[in-house]
Amino acid sequence: MKILRTRAASVSRQGLCTALLVASLTAAVGAAGPPHPTASSEDPAPGPGNPQSLPHGSPNLALPDLVPPPGTGKPGPGGPGSKEEVKGIPATALAAYKNAERYAKDRWPDCHVPWELIAAIGKVESEHGAMGGGLRPDGSTEKPIIGPRLTGEKFALVRDTDGGRWDGDTQYDHAVGPMQFIPSTWAAYSADGRNAGQNDPNNIFDAAAGTARYLCAGGLDLSKQADLEKAVLRYNASRDYLNSVVAWMRAYQNGEGGAIPDTSSPSSGSSPYPGTTPRPTRPVPTGPGTTSPSTPTPQRPSTPTKPKDPDKSRDRDRGRPGDKDKPTPKPTPSAPRAARLDRAGAGELTATAGGTFKPSPSVRAFTADGKAVPKGTRIRFEISGKTEAHFPDGTRTASVVTGQGGLATAKKISAGDKPGDFSIRASVEGLDLKPVYFDATVEAPHAAGFERVGADTMEVTAGKSAPRRAIAKASDAKGSPVAGVKVTITVKKDGHPVETGPYFKDDKGKPVRTATFTTGQDGLVFLEGLVAGDQADTFSLELTTEGEKPAAPFLFKVAVKAAEKADDKGRPTAPGKTDDKKTKPTPKPTR
Repeated sequence: MKILRTRAASVSRQGLCTALLVASLTAAVGAAGPPHPTASSEDPAPGPGNPQSLPHGSPNLALPDLVPPPGTGKPGPGGPGSKEEVKGIPATALAAYKNAERYAKDRWPDCHVPWELIAAIGKVESEHGAMGGGLRPDGSTEKPIIGPRLTGEKFALVRDTDGGRWDGDTQYDHAVGPMQFIPSTWAAYSADGRNAGQNDPNNIFDAAAGTARYLCAGGLDLSKQADLEKAVLRYNASRDYLNSVVAWMRAYQNGEGGAIPDTSSPSSGSSPYPGTTPRPTRPVPTGPGTTSPSTPTPQRPSTPTKPKDPDKSRDRDRGRPGDKDKPTPKPTPSAPRAARLDRAGAGELTATAGGTFKPSPSVRAFTADGKAVPKGTRIRFEISGKTEAHFPDGTRTASVVTGQGGLATAKKISAGDKPGDFSIRASVEGLDLKPVYFDATVEAPHAAGFERVGADTMEVTAGKSAPRRAIAKASDAKGSPVAGVKVTITVKKDGHPVETGPYFKDDKGKPVRTATFTTGQDGLVFLEGLVAGDQADTFSLELTTEGEKPAAPFLFKVAVKAAEKADDKGRPTAPGKTDDKKTKPTPKPTR
């Protein structure tokens, strides 16, 4: 991302009009509706896999103290490229940042997000919108600011999550707008900073308010240094990025970010590169055979233009004959917008590890007059929490459109292999409406019983380790094998736990007589790591499971036989027998 510099200019009549329009827009935004609930009650903190924090572009990480001061041979105070000009904030952007601070203060008063922090992110991400050719007084940019394609090559891999709605790409995501939001992040934390009934990441008023919401999510208090750093690293998990943003924030808090006129539109003709210093012109050639700058260059005679037919012009302006008899076409009314999102179906979802949630979560969207929204309203479902659950494409976010009756049902959710609880958040894309949450649970696989595999008894010599072998198979009520079942094996004698006999080893190498194993894909329980001990006897291994409906205990026998004895030469002897050479005395020689 090139370092862009805004153009300093004296306040003209056009600049005054712009300032008045910004002021009126700011006043309208300040008259927003009633405060929302606190961030902690509605906006969970983004998860560890949040793509916003991954590399998604090339932010401008130049620090404010590297800006050349006046009087060092660089452009003077107030001139293009000067310290005042580079550190200044366009009037529209400054109004948006201050409005975002008020927006957050009304809704999340415990967050304490300063406008200078939002401005610092806007500076680093897009030079306050100058990357889009500058800002219009309504907060939009002259052209959309779209970051690089996130294909996983130079930057992070983020596959499309918005159907190309914001970035025009249906395969991969791009960061968008003056605050460079990833589309999935914008869907989760968007805001209507203008109180205009729409959430647009390309408008700096909406984008700055969305940034405040994103920084405050999870109940952070940005007056605390640790929370402030955590919030900034959500945008880009880079220490250099954090240092640059904090440095600009401090500079603005120290009064170094005064308002400057907005950059001009490309159509104004004042600069071919809005937001940057004009390109230098080529030097005028001098010397023999060249034309002096003061000498006018001969011009080619212009080709005479054909005079316009006044009758045809009149036809265009007033309509052709007979047009007065045709009715003026009425503008097509816009589709009703969603104003409320309700849960449809069960509130709590349960699935077994390795399985699929049935049914999938569903919601209904309604308009302000209580009618179902028409088909095509886009709903976003997002999985959050410490879970391996995911949608069919392996991601944790999915976008679907409403069908008949305003109903939207999420794509199938795979439970993953990790048991536990998590939540699913449903929201209307592009609108700041209250989301719907679903509680979901991934349960450990359940076995109805065990089947014996092979012989019911294993013989092991005292002091030796038992060989690894399958001793049982866990199955469900239909007799099908169940994988992933936690099975506890306990060493017992006559139905009671023992402190001697066969044992396992814990992670520190100490003997234990209870161990946990997990069944494989074929439901088999493999016995491994069992040491026979020194006591010759018959013991039992009891297999049990946990849960509301545990399988009936299963017993497997282990017969420990005595170790073989050895003679003085290390040769094994049968138990109870002795070496003849040791028991018989040596005969004395006869005379």
